[in-house]
Amino acid sequence: MSPSPPECPAEPSFDDDHFHDECGIFGVFNHQEAANLTYLGLYAQQHRGQESAGIVSTDGHNFHTHRGVGLVADIFRKQDIAQLAGAHSIGHVRYSTSGESGLRNCQPFSYEYAYGGIAMCHNGNIVNAPELRREMEKKGSIFQSTSDTEVLIHLVARSDGDTTESRLTDAVRRLTGGFSLLVLTETKLIGLRDPNGIRPMVLGRLGSSWVLASETCAFDLIGARFERDVEPGEMVVITANGLRSMFPFQSAAPKFCVFEYVYFARPDSTLEGVNVYEARYRIGEQLAAESPANADIIVAVPDSGVPPAMGYAKRSGVPFQMGLIRNHYVGRTFIEPQQSIRNFGVKLKLNANRSIIAGKRVVLVDDSIVRGTTSRKIVEMVRAAGATEVHMRISSPPTRHSCFYGIDTPNPDELMANKMSVDEMCKAIHADSLGFVSFEGMYRAVGKPREQHCDACFSGNYPVPIEGPRSPQLSLLRFTQRR
Repeated sequence: MSPSPPECPAEPSFDDDHFHDECGIFGVFNHQEAANLTYLGLYAQQHRGQESAGIVSTDGHNFHTHRGVGLVADIFRKQDIAQLAGAHSIGHVRYSTSGESGLRNCQPFSYEYAYGGIAMCHNGNIVNAPELRREMEKKGSIFQSTSDTEVLIHLVARSDGDTTESRLTDAVRRLTGGFSLLVLTETKLIGLRDPNGIRPMVLGRLGSSWVLASETCAFDLIGARFERDVEPGEMVVITANGLRSMFPFQSAAPKFCVFEYVYFARPDSTLEGVNVYEARYRIGEQLAAESPANADIIVAVPDSGVPPAMGYAKRSGVPFQMGLIRNHYVGRTFIEPQQSIRNFGVKLKLNANRSIIAGKRVVLVDDSIVRGTTSRKIVEMVRAAGATEVHMRISSPPTRHSCFYGIDTPNPDELMANKMSVDEMCKAIHADSLGFVSFEGMYRAVGKPREQHCDACFSGNYPVPIEGPRSPQLSLLRFTQRR
């Protein structure tokens, strides 16, 4: 092994050194347990956001809202669900970033305007939201949050359209970015994807009820039947008369986020016709073919590293072992010791299984390397458990660019692959070798053409032009509110 390079920057928390999706959405129309189903749909999609959650329901006359900071199961008690009356409901989970965002950025947002009540939530990022916001503020608009969803609500309220669909169409035609959107009125549930279909949205049925979600795993929990993906650029309008489909945008090339398959989505979900677990497993097989290593065991960095590690083991013929165990019960706050416990931040979430690792040549399989600090700590942990060699394999290409379509990512100058070669990265994380799956291998495993996907975080090829500063998802004021 090469001599150790200078120390990398101070380590963020285990979770902060990974990409994070901003949110997940769920909606149901015409079910007497609408709020309870929405709670379950959000629970199934908790992986898409752990900072806050909210549900808005309507009984056809009034809107009922409950939102809070924290996990779904902690925010919604039985009595809270009971107060969310009505047969129609939408809900939202949001990813946590550093600092406190408070309730003012917690979705769904609900308002009364000239045409009645309206509630809205979305997954993604409207990249021209700051420009639109400044334009409306100059004309007297007042905002209560920093979320781009509120910008869209203002655009809907200002429209001269004579229906919710026409007002929403006017509004969304001014937007650029990647987003999947849910809108609820007293009599309608509307789902909408951006023209490129960057962020996911699926449509299902539960008896006579319609359901919309970010992922199919939400349907599995409530017993709903998956019908289809909402098409890129499609608006589905659900009323008591059934479902109507329209396409308010000019047609554009589909650019679904490939990182949904690599990391974000739950492995039991199927998106755009591709089962996520099977895609990850095949990526692991491809990775083994492209980047083999002489090893005794294959070890996954849980959880998203497990399917590709299993695929790597199958293709290589080297046994898969649970050499790293993840603690799933760590809260968001804890008493952190001083420097007396080395690598505490990673050890809080992961522990090396010494009886499996000691004396072995180990291949570690993870989904990505972001800043690299956590990868280095994991390699060191495996060495400390007695591994004779540690070879890191990554089930995605090197991440060199930020995402601006709804994924919380570091600035490019914080991304290890943006400033180092693969050999330099290998030395920085203290591994014996380092390999990434190729673009061609990743798309071969997914089973769909590269031109149908957004891979800007790897390639820098942004399907929607990025101009000016990134749209802020959270407030700079950093204040908290109690629910």
